[in-house]
This record gives sequence, C-alpha cells and structure tokens, in this order.
Amino acid sequence: MDKINHEVFKNLCVVSAPSGAGKTSLIKKICSSEKISVCVSETTRKPRKGEINGTDYIFIDEKEFLLRVKKEIYIEHALVHGNYYGTSIDSVSQLLNKDKVVILEIDYQGAEIIKIRFPLSRHIFVLPPSLKILEKRLRERGTDTEDVILKRLENAKIEISKAQHYDYILVNDDFQLAEKKLLSYVLDTDMTIDEKNRKEPLIDKDF
Repeated sequence: MDKINHEVFKNLCVVSAPSGAGKTSLIKKICSSEKISVCVSETTRKPRKGEINGTDYIFIDEKEFLLRVKKEIYIEHALVHGNYYGTSIDSVSQLLNKDKVVILEIDYQGAEIIKIRFPLSRHIFVLPPSLKILEKRLRERGTDTEDVILKRLENAKIEISKAQHYDYILVNDDFQLAEKKLLSYVLDTDMTIDEKNRKEPLIDKDF
C-alpha cells in the first residue's frame, strides 16, 4: 500500500446497491463517457448468462482467490451471497494513474474497507423504489433459483440499512433520471469533504 498515491483516490467512486436494484445497467450506460472507467472485480461465483470473463468480472476458483488474499493482492475483498469478490490493488492504481474517474461496483462490506483506507474516495448507493419492485426485478431477470432470490431479498434489507453511510443516494425508479444523477455524482470529483454538503438526505421509503 505504501506505493499508492492516496491523492488520486478522489477519482475513485464506489457504487453499491442490493442485487436487482439496477446498478450494473446504470454503470454500463454512463461508461460511454471517456472520463470514466470501471475496474473489473474478481469473483468465485459462476458467470451468469451473457457475462463475459474479463469484462463483467474476472472469474476464478476459490482456491486461487484465497491464495491471492494471502498475497495481499486485493485492495478490498468480501464474501457476498456465498461467493468471494475482490478488487486488485494494481488494477485500481493503473486506471487512477491515467487520470480516469474509476468506478468500483462493490457491496457495502468492500465499500467500508475502501472508505477507511481511502477517505478521499466517493461513495454512491443505488436504492430500488421498494422491496416489492426489487423482488419483481429479481424474478424477471430469471437468473436465480427461488432460494437464491429469497436470500437476496433478505440481504437487501441489511444492504439498504447501510445507505445512510454513503455520500450520495439515488433511487432507480426512472432509469433515465437515475442515469443522469449517477453520471453527475460520479463526475463530482471536487466534492467537498464536509459531510453536510456532500450527502443527499435519505429518501423516506418504507423498506
């Protein structure tokens, strides 16, 4: 960690959300901007239909992942829904040193680690309009079993409770509006560190 220039981490932007909230779709839309890059995380979970190794995630087996943890390869790593996820230090540093705004699409556990290590980083939480709509989205995408869907919905309650600790909060109800908001938050590299000025009020939703 000593070789890392912490000042460049004002260009690091963490985006978190419960599974099914639409963060991946939103991130893909805003990444048409030349100023933005997404750092591809590594995971031990199996690829979903349509996912490409090296583009969506770098898919590795658990034995290799845990070996990389021992070697301190990761800037953050966490166990999420029974699978490991991690982001390599080198991949983040390389993108930041190109003067790009770098997005990390990670869960709240990884976000908490990043915030402690790199307080200049910015953090965005994407909320679904409601848990009922979240469940509808999870079922419509057709990638998970019933047990997995129920587990994701239960975990979503915990994840949503962490939203208040993020710098920006947006509700993905109207996709185009959410896209515009996410883009403005990601590019807000001059965000003041004053807590009162950098956080939107929590939206009063019955979760």
